[in-house]
Amino acid sequence: MLTKQHQLLVRSSALIFSLMGLLAGSQALAQEGEVYKVGILTDMSGPYSAMGGPGSVVAAKMAIEDCMKAECRGMKIELLTADHQNKADIGASKAREWIDRDKVDAIADLTNSSVALAVQRLIRDKGGVAMYSGPATTVLTKAECASNGFHWMFDTYSQAAGAAAALTRMGQKSWYFVTVDYAFGQSLEKDAGDVVKRLGGTVVGSIRHPLNASDLSSFLLQAQSSKAQVIGLANGGQDTVNAIKQARSFGIGSKNQRLAALLVFLSDVHALGLNDAQGLVYTDGFYWDFDNDTRAFSKRFETFYKGNKPTMVHAGVYSSVYHYLKAAAASKSHDWKVVTQKMREIPISDAVMRNAAIRPDGRVIHDMYLYQVKTPAESKGPWDYLKLQSTIPAQQAFKPMDASCPLVK
Repeated sequence: MLTKQHQLLVRSSALIFSLMGLLAGSQALAQEGEVYKVGILTDMSGPYSAMGGPGSVVAAKMAIEDCMKAECRGMKIELLTADHQNKADIGASKAREWIDRDKVDAIADLTNSSVALAVQRLIRDKGGVAMYSGPATTVLTKAECASNGFHWMFDTYSQAAGAAAALTRMGQKSWYFVTVDYAFGQSLEKDAGDVVKRLGGTVVGSIRHPLNASDLSSFLLQAQSSKAQVIGLANGGQDTVNAIKQARSFGIGSKNQRLAALLVFLSDVHALGLNDAQGLVYTDGFYWDFDNDTRAFSKRFETFYKGNKPTMVHAGVYSSVYHYLKAAAASKSHDWKVVTQKMREIPISDAVMRNAAIRPDGRVIHDMYLYQVKTPAESKGPWDYLKLQSTIPAQQAFKPMDASCPLVK
């Protein structure tokens, strides 16, 4: 039988444990009530706005909606958006503001390689998570790699490995590059040139033009005068559209001198129309008409985005945001170190990616596809633009890990 003193001690202990339980419960509820913030930092009105821009915001909203119905049920998620205007200083400043002031957990899209590299350096110092679906430079997974930075959809090597390799193997072995003059274009030219030379071809020259140039005639005429079998366009977005239209007006793209666009998006083909785009061969990471899952995803996207089909950038934003949110839900944490570790542990599974995995250097590998643009006669209706030439398996589509990345052992 307990003494009164022992009874008081037991009751006091029980009260302490009860209060501790209530405190733990309230902390858990507080954590559950915390808002997860995702920022879409993209080009909203410039040369890359069609492949990213407002469509990336739509894709992120779809990812949040899908996760809230499943793994993220009960979570509070907020979406922020900003236009980096294709300027590294503006992009880095906005990312810093989001991380420091607004407590944004993850930033996605980041179309434009210069902006992406600036943000990568920022998150290495300040933390947070960045997921790159729009930029192409492979430097993000080389010397500038970060444990909390993930290169999601494509890069300059994945694009070069498809189109440049295919054309060179067809016997079109002399190349001249028309290149946009910043990190992305230089990286695309180098990776494509390396593929050409490895397969026995030659690079006879190159010329560089400024970003968002409306008149590319002098650059194209110089490339034409090189007599190279292939003029490789190492640019993207509106620059690529302008270059192809102007090249057609000069008769570039005949049997004797082929035009190869190394980074093309479905939005570019749509802007060009099949008369100008027909016959282009290029690598893509996502096409709306690939299978039933991609068709269903794209139909939803289309209803939210003015009848437009998604590009691979939009698809990458959806996949990356959804995967981040699933990892946050599974880890029940806002700590970027905990969430990024969970991102590497759980499988990437969605309507967009096939055979996807995250490498130690942050490169997300997955199957890529070589497509050819249909002729007007081959197309059966709106957005029926591409025919599949071959699948490039994930392990072949991306460059092997580079020892310059500190995360590579």
